Amino acid sequence: MKRVAFFLPFLAAGIPAAHLLAAGSPSARVQVVDERGLPVRDAVVEITPAAGTKSPSGFAWRAAMAQKDLQFTPGTLIVAKGSTVAFPNLDKVRHSIYSFSKIAKFEIDLYGRDQTRAQRFAIAGTAALGCNIHDAMRGYVRVVDTPYAAKTNANGIVDLSDVPSGKATITVWHPRLRAPANETNFDASVTADFSRKYTVKLR
Repeated sequence: MKRVAFFLPFLAAGIPAAHLLAAGSPSARVQVVDERGLPVRDAVVEITPAAGTKSPSGFAWRAAMAQKDLQFTPGTLIVAKGSTVAFPNLDKVRHSIYSFSKIAKFEIDLYGRDQTRAQRFAIAGTAALGCNIHDAMRGYVRVVDTPYAAKTNANGIVDLSDVPSGKATITVWHPRLRAPANETNFDASVTADFSRKYTVKLR
């Protein structure tokens, strides 16, 4: 399987570099690294074909984010636009949930262990979550409008399958990415012989 690498461009200081390894269409591999070349884990990568795509609803993303050990688990959750996310409390203490984010402004009152609350996310983008009782708790719901989306692993890599060949927009999001809405977008052609290099910085 032929793979070629490229680096994601970005002008703002302090943003990790990213490069895409395009495996012969219809699959693609994306790796995100910082300016020292170290992998960035839990960056969300989305590919949106220019020709359009089917709705991401019904894809196998788990629409649940637990509160466990005084943390949101997982710290970043990917869901399709229009999904209702469950928030089970697995701690012995009570939690609340709030978001002041542009795509979802809401507040869920305190609830206890083994109880669950839910919230619908109708707009694509990112909702940053907090708890009124535990200020250190931070979580993110990344709402996507494409089925070709996933988080990078410990090696900063994500593999996306069944990506149509052709022109596409690639979006990389991470809470530490210094850019509007913590995301950057660029154009690419998802083909087996794609070869382009860009240089970036992440904070």
